[in-house]
Amino acid sequence: MNTPVRPWWWVRSGCTVRNPGRAWTPGRPDEVDVSSPVLVVLGAGPGLGAGVARRFGRAGYAVVLVSRHADQLAGIADDLRGGGVEVSTLELDLTDSGAVRGAMAALGRIDVLHFNPSAFRQRDVLHLSVEDLVSDLRVGVAPLLPALQGALPRMSSGARILVTGSAAADRPWHEAASLGVQKAAVRNLVTSIDATLAPRGIRAVAVQVNGTLAREGPFSPDPIAEAMFVAVSRPEESWTTQVPYDG
Repeated sequence: MNTPVRPWWWVRSGCTVRNPGRAWTPGRPDEVDVSSPVLVVLGAGPGLGAGVARRFGRAGYAVVLVSRHADQLAGIADDLRGGGVEVSTLELDLTDSGAVRGAMAALGRIDVLHFNPSAFRQRDVLHLSVEDLVSDLRVGVAPLLPALQGALPRMSSGARILVTGSAAADRPWHEAASLGVQKAAVRNLVTSIDATLAPRGIRAVAVQVNGTLAREGPFSPDPIAEAMFVAVSRPEESWTTQVPYDG
């Protein structure tokens, strides 16, 4: 029987997978080239997420971009492919824990899992509701758990979890109170993840960006991405779970 070939997109487990040029085999998870190390960027956008993908792509990584914004993903992927990076995309709602866990488990290999999302809501503590805060944590913190749980069987010794940190963890802007809570919480979670997985040779790090993201200069995506690449490339004997980036 001939292998059925579907279009370059299809829907599975609550997510849409885009990977041009691949045949679809029933029961086979979507995979990037497992002969290359694989970077998965959760919450990929045109700024830092794209910068991290570009930097790891230059080092020979295949890249999986994950976001709920299909059109944006397509543009980022096209730009990266133009630079010679192998890219797959997943349109995925990161607040859907089951879909996140299933999507990560369906990948053939994960060497670096980059957690990049956060929710920005300009409300101070007098106007921020409990529902608002919980909703934001479900974007900027909680998805890391099902992502890790799904990814772990695809990770081997030497794999890394990379989290985008922020000065807001220590110096929150009072008019966007939930962002500081998200960044402090995810940094704390990184410490627990690292302690749990270190015996397996898998380490976790939060790179804390101590400045405002910009289009140019030391706080633009490419210099920060370089710092993140260096952070995950450190040897075990010098590992720390927190790395500041001061520009």
